[in-house]
Amino acid sequence: MKLPELDFQAVRTTNLDGRHSKVKVSDFAKPLKDNASLSEFFQGLPNILAAADLREAAGRIATAKKAGKPVILGLGGHVIKVGLGPVIIGLMERGLIDGLAANGSVMVHDAEAALVGATSEDVGATLGSGSFGVTAQTGELINKAAQLAAITGSGLGRQMGQALMDIRPPHVRYSVLAAAARLGKPMTIHAAIGTDVYNIHPEADGAALGAATMNDFHTFCRLVAALEGGVFINLGSAVILPEVFLKALTLVRNLGHTVDDLTTINMDFIRHYRPSVNVVGRPTQEGGRGFYFIGHHEIMFPLLMSLVLEH
Repeated sequence: MKLPELDFQAVRTTNLDGRHSKVKVSDFAKPLKDNASLSEFFQGLPNILAAADLREAAGRIATAKKAGKPVILGLGGHVIKVGLGPVIIGLMERGLIDGLAANGSVMVHDAEAALVGATSEDVGATLGSGSFGVTAQTGELINKAAQLAAITGSGLGRQMGQALMDIRPPHVRYSVLAAAARLGKPMTIHAAIGTDVYNIHPEADGAALGAATMNDFHTFCRLVAALEGGVFINLGSAVILPEVFLKALTLVRNLGHTVDDLTTINMDFIRHYRPSVNVVGRPTQEGGRGFYFIGHHEIMFPLLMSLVLEH
């Protein structure tokens, strides 16, 4: 094969002044100041890529709240383990969060934090002996709440919050479930079978758990039906809540509810497939905007919500 001769001196160049560029110095960050306020810090961020998206997402949350639209927060268990309960409770008290949805592990860590002021068992140290996950107080509280919710037709999240309010454990002020019950905010629990430690306790009742969490799914669908113009934030659930959200969204659209113009935000410390498509991508194909922010929950979520408060 004979290669062609190239005249490298004949390359046609263009003028920098007239060229379209995606980044401008006007969008660059501002120098950090000594003793800068939080507002000055945000104003100094670059208006580029994730920083620009963070500003837009915060603005969309603020706009939704000003318009009386709901903001729903989805939670994975890690969110509670990294200590964000007080932040979430404060946002509920200020009216910035209207409803919550959680996977089953949230109940475990939230309840244990309320009961004894500590959670997050050392799995590696206890799995070998078979003692992992069998803490009596945790299993008894959650399974009894599931049974009562099934009997009364209530939701598992509401029943857990009320149970914690009734027994008033020493650290109940740290419980998101109890705060939701106290404030009258819907908090739904979407539990799977065999995924969480309370499933292996002698009190575990699959039928009761299924009925209780189905009641919560129906409540969550009602929240999603009112989400036109609102915001759904998925914080730290890689599988359960992205799937639940997608199913709830198609159900309410099937029933004739318009939920097209919405903002969805996924926050996690790595990129996952299901949140990318089921939270950020597919739900906003009809309108609105989806965002994916990668970073540690304990930093990124307070940062986002502080920016919302700046609005």
